[in-house]
Amino acid sequence: NLRASWEALMKEARGCTRCDLYKFGTQTVFGEGPLDASIMFVGEQPGDQEDLAGRPFVGPAGQVFDEALEKAGIARSEVYVTIAVKHFKFEQRGKKRIHSKPNAGEIEACRWWIEQERTLIRPPITVALGATAARSLLDKVVTISKVRGSPLPLDGGGECWVTVHPSFLLRIPEPDRRVEERQKFVDDLKRIGDRAATLAA
Repeated sequence: NLRASWEALMKEARGCTRCDLYKFGTQTVFGEGPLDASIMFVGEQPGDQEDLAGRPFVGPAGQVFDEALEKAGIARSEVYVTIAVKHFKFEQRGKKRIHSKPNAGEIEACRWWIEQERTLIRPPITVALGATAARSLLDKVVTISKVRGSPLPLDGGGECWVTVHPSFLLRIPEPDRRVEERQKFVDDLKRIGDRAATLAA
């Protein structure tokens, strides 16, 4: 049964040593959501709060993500949310743990888990939030601005849609541009939601 297979996979991921990041993070952060979801969102890696909570998208970027989903008319409870790299990679600065970008080897080592999640859930649409997730799903480096807003075929079926990572929206200093980019993100999500509804019909 699907739930049992997924639980076995999650349990196995808890002991993952496929790359060295397991030595530093508190725990593996696995995906969550309904196993019959029509949309799977893939982020980059856990941040500080995700690492402590053991859940994806619960920190500041998660709040931006939740707000955007709500505006796009997508219920978070109906989508599956996971991350490309399951352990928190950071640099210690004083008491703060500052997120650092996963490298190609770490992304590659963790691709196996994403592939297992996709094989179990078989979502018609998988959304890459940011360049790391896109690289993990498509197995190549892509420029977000070039591929944003149109579906790309995935090995094993389904479509991949690429958009920005919510943390990018948090880092924009100019208020006008921040509003504009947040709206673009919401528009992307609306298009994805509409597409998922069309595919399900």
